[in-house]
Amino acid sequence: MPSDETIDILRHVSVATLATALYKRGLRNQVIQDVRPLSQKGRNMVGPAFTLRYMPAREDRNQLAEFRNPKHPQRHAIETCPKGHVLVMDSRKDARAASAGDILITRLMKRGGEGIVTDGGFRDAMQIATLDMRAYHARPSSPTNLTINEAIDINVPIGCGDAPVFPGDIIVGDDDSVIVIPAHLADEIAEEARDMTAYEAFVLEQVLAGETIIGLYPATQDENLAKFAAWREKHDR
Repeated sequence: MPSDETIDILRHVSVATLATALYKRGLRNQVIQDVRPLSQKGRNMVGPAFTLRYMPAREDRNQLAEFRNPKHPQRHAIETCPKGHVLVMDSRKDARAASAGDILITRLMKRGGEGIVTDGGFRDAMQIATLDMRAYHARPSSPTNLTINEAIDINVPIGCGDAPVFPGDIIVGDDDSVIVIPAHLADEIAEEARDMTAYEAFVLEQVLAGETIIGLYPATQDENLAKFAAWREKHDR
């Protein structure tokens, strides 16, 4: 689990900035592709990953009677995802059937879940969008997951939207998208992203004042770094 300081930093930086920090370390595929927030909340989702993996459904195994099983992986994931974690679903990038609906996701919220992500779709998307919890998917999808996918395993390494997700990795979602930070890099990525965010605020202020981006963004001229240092001290950033 990351420190409270790291979580606080990650709540105030963009996924785009985090993607650049990870790219500097050779990690190019950490953004979960083709997922978007159901609604904008004005705050970042930040928490360790708790995963659920789907596989192609086989018809004799996926009848409605499966939901009578209290250990059905989809239901069991909702009831065992730890407080403060993000439930990340590998739905095979297939939104023809729902990964979950509003009742299950409401239960996850009431249990203290930080958020939920699927590279498939959610049913009851309009209701999920009103919940006080971040949720991300590819698009609304009404059919039950049993028609296409079988929930098969919990808290194992998965792929979600082409991004590798290991249990405990730190998931950050903003009003644009979602990124996966390897757990062992979370503290240093957060520190760098905080510095990058401060510099970008300085740059935007300069650009709005009419300054050229050449030598400013990226910072390739020492005079701009000196200006930034003075700006940072003035603004306590």
